[in-house]
Formats: sequence, C-alpha cells, structure tokens
Amino acid sequence: MNPVTSLSVVVLAAGAGKRMRSPLPKVLQPLAGRTLLDHVLHCAEALRPAATHVVYGHGGEAVRRHFAERAELRWVEQAQRLGTGHAVAQAMPGIPEDHLVLVLCGDVPLLRAATLEALLQGTGEGVGVLSVELPDPTGYGRIVRDSSGAVAAIVEERDADAATRAVREVNTGVIAAPAGRLRGWLSRLGNDNAQGEYYLTDIIAMAVAEGVSVAGVRAADADEVAGINTRAQLAAAESALRRRIAAALLDQGAILADPARLDVRGEVTVGQDVFLDANVTLEGRVELGDGVHIGPNVVLRDVCLGAGTVVHAFSLLEGMRCGTDCQLGPYARVRPGSELAERVKIGNFVEVKNSRLAEGAKANHLSYVGDTDVGRDANIGAGTITCNYDGANKHRTVIGDGAFIGSGVELVAPVEIGPGATIGAGSTISKNAPPHQLTLARARQTTLRHWQRPTKQRSGEDH
Repeated sequence: MNPVTSLSVVVLAAGAGKRMRSPLPKVLQPLAGRTLLDHVLHCAEALRPAATHVVYGHGGEAVRRHFAERAELRWVEQAQRLGTGHAVAQAMPGIPEDHLVLVLCGDVPLLRAATLEALLQGTGEGVGVLSVELPDPTGYGRIVRDSSGAVAAIVEERDADAATRAVREVNTGVIAAPAGRLRGWLSRLGNDNAQGEYYLTDIIAMAVAEGVSVAGVRAADADEVAGINTRAQLAAAESALRRRIAAALLDQGAILADPARLDVRGEVTVGQDVFLDANVTLEGRVELGDGVHIGPNVVLRDVCLGAGTVVHAFSLLEGMRCGTDCQLGPYARVRPGSELAERVKIGNFVEVKNSRLAEGAKANHLSYVGDTDVGRDANIGAGTITCNYDGANKHRTVIGDGAFIGSGVELVAPVEIGPGATIGAGSTISKNAPPHQLTLARARQTTLRHWQRPTKQRSGEDH
C-alpha cells in the first residue's frame, strides 16, 4: 500500500481489563510473545499512517514505559473513562481537519492489515464500520441496516430491543471517519444510555441523519476481530494465531509434524523443506535455512541456522548463529553470543556460551564451553569445563585448530591451547599449552593402605 499521508490512527487502550484478574494493564497482556497492543500497533504500521495516537488510562505509565522506544507514538491520556466516544475525543485536538481517522481497539490483536485496507477503501468520503457476523452475538453492539443494506445505526446490547438483539451482525469497534465531521459529531454525543457513557457508535446515526454514507464492511474471519477481555479469550486468541502462523509456514513450504503443537512467538523465515517436529517453540527472530530439521520439544530464540542443520530433541538455542550442516543436541544449550561455523557438532548435555567454534569443531558430551574460541576440527572431550569466571570478570580460552582436549579436563582461563595440542584426560590446565605436544596436569595417584571406609552406626548407639 502506498503511504497514506492523510490517515491518522487512534488506538483505544485505556481499559482496565478487570476480568483478566491481573495487575497488568489489559493491553500489556502477552499474546504469542508480544503484548496485545504490540500486535495492534504492528498492524497499524502496515497502513503507514501520518500519525498513531494511543489513548491510555488504566496503568498508563506502565503502558508508556513498555513503548518508551517508540518515539513516533503520540500519547493521549483519558483521565476519566467515560466511554469510547469520550476516548476518541481526547485525541482529536492533535488530528488535522482533512485527515481520515481510523479508530482501533488495543484489545483486538488479530486484525490483518488487508482487512483494514478494505475498510478504508470502502469508506470513501463517508464513514466506514468494520462488522462481523457471529453465531452468538451476545455482548456486542448490533449493526442495524436500512432497506438498501446501508448501515443505519449501531445499537449497544443493553439498549437494544428483542428484534435488534436477534441481529447476528455486530460491531467490531473499528470505525473510519473524516476528522472534520467526526469532531462535530463527537461534540454532540450524549450519555443517555444504560451505561451512562459517550458511545462512539452513536456517530453512525448522526452521519445517517446528515445524509453521509455509512459503509459496513464485513470481516471474513471472526477470530480476526475478536476482543480480548478474559483469560479464556486470550487463550482462544493464542490458538487462533497459532493456526494462522502454522498455515503461513505450510504455504512457505515448511513441513510441520503437527501444526497444532507449534508455538511461534515472533517472526520466522524458513527455506525449502524445513521440518519442525511436535512441541517446537520459536521466539523472537528465527531464520531457518533449507533442509533444517528441528526435533521435538526444542526452543529456538533469536537464532539463525544454516542449511542442513539438525537440532535434536529437548535443545534450547538462544541468540546464536550456526553455519551449514551442524548437529546440535539432544539436550544441548547454546547461549547468546555463540557463533558456530559449518559442520560443528554440539552433543548431549553440552552448554556453549559466547563462544566461536570454527568449521568441524565438536563437543559431543557433557561439557561447558564458555567465552571460548575453538579452532577448526578441534575436539572437546566429555566432561570438559572452561573455567571462564573468576568471581568478578570473564576470561577467554583459545583452543587452536586440530587440538584434542581429553575427557574431564578443566581449562582455567585466560589460557591458550596451541594448534594440534593434546590435553590428557583429567588435567587442570592453567598455563598455555604448546602446539603439537601432549600436556598433562594431574596429581600423583596415591593408595592409602590399611584405610577403612567409615560405617554407619546402628540405631541406639552413642553419637
């Protein structure tokens, strides 16, 4: 969509969300790794508006802090929550007369930009209302149409008669209107209704009375326009979003063992023939190259995996990158700052943190590799630990190309193991080891003759 320089977005985010039973403001409740309001703002950004105004109230400081880095947002406080019409009126002083105003709700997180574009196109020079037809419309304002099919009014359920309550087409809370006209309508709103509030929806009857066309654009997907007021509705939205994301990945060519058991809480890009097994969780920004295979119960958070890489079951990878054809896990943990080149192997119960492993390097069993540079084709034996922390500072270990680290070794940083060096099993190395030599550091083995193992005292004996 081309930039729409005359569009102002107003997001209503002042609700307390009491039914969430949480001290956290409703719009900050999490959905697929982001807050509800994050999702709404992301959708609005796709329309490229001239400005986005966020009307906040309950927990306002927490909401503003969460978005402190979003300097482009314009914050408007609704000190008294007197209804949706009152909320929009608070934002109007900052909106030019010739703009089109699009009102969104901060607790309707699954809207698609394409749906909003259709609404804006259908609005024309009049008013646009996004509606949806529900099997059970209980709790929603009903869309009342005239004989020609145009929207004549929106009636809140508490103010509706029996015939109107039977209508299944409901208001989603998303409305578009020209700023100049909207300003006048808002100034004339009354609160003579069951809730004593100033309803934004009352502008529809005003528009009709003035001969302004009101277009009702139906959303095709009820999940897309569902509002979130309870934990149950939040869980339902999570499921709906999971289905949507899974369908998109399948369209991109990914292979999903069970789409219902894939959780995506961020942005994911996949190459061809990527396989994702059951109970995989993808968080943050995840990039998976061609032929990547992710085993069951794996968590990937802000990672980039090269083509042909296999991640075995129960592994946790975070803030890392790897080249092609790597083997990771099962039960591997790779922590932020780690970079693995091609054909690196990280085996079961191995933890890697802030380290660089060159092509062909491997640590196959039960090891900790922290703050380490590992050379090409180096081998780190089972039970090896890089002792990188002295209680105050972190220090680096350097393991040269082709080095062989035996099992049960402690490398006390800062220390350097030369290329081709061999470190004997059970050694504690605190000084640099020369290249192409065997280095050992073990205490002399001693046997104490006539030593007897202590035995437990029987019950009743003196202690």
